[in-house]
Amino acid sequence: MLLGALLSASVLWLLSGLLSPLPDNWALPLTVAAAAAGVARDAGVLRFPLPQNSRQVPQDVLQRDLVRGTLQFGFEMGTGVRTYVSATLPYVLALGVLLAGEAQPALAAGVGFAVGRAATPVLRCAAGTGEEWDDRLQDRLPLLKVGGGTVLALALLALTLRTT
Repeated sequence: MLLGALLSASVLWLLSGLLSPLPDNWALPLTVAAAAAGVARDAGVLRFPLPQNSRQVPQDVLQRDLVRGTLQFGFEMGTGVRTYVSATLPYVLALGVLLAGEAQPALAAGVGFAVGRAATPVLRCAAGTGEEWDDRLQDRLPLLKVGGGTVLALALLALTLRTT
């Protein structure tokens, strides 16, 4: 997962050069606005589609060759491009990387996204309850999405206020 997430973060960082004509002091306020819109979307206040692939990595990836399939599955999950992403938060993070235009935030975002994507299967496996764990996650997912987005929005807002 880490390699896939770092690839996506690197691509976003490279593309950020195309946004360099934007004034430097716009990046954080735009990201804060996107984070607020993302929280509103995840809370059901706003409705807008996300640019995503609304399907899972095919099961046959794992069935062909377990080792190679596991590596491919993890890589594809890590990119966030070929799989369903249930929250708006990763998109806000991607926008932040694009607007920041620096390698360090891109690296941190890639590592953070990989850890977040890996946490779900690791925690599910550690719980040992399988479908029961899935049910509890589904019940808590709205709170996790809104809570995570709110924390990001507030952190970005604090950073914006500190730098102005």
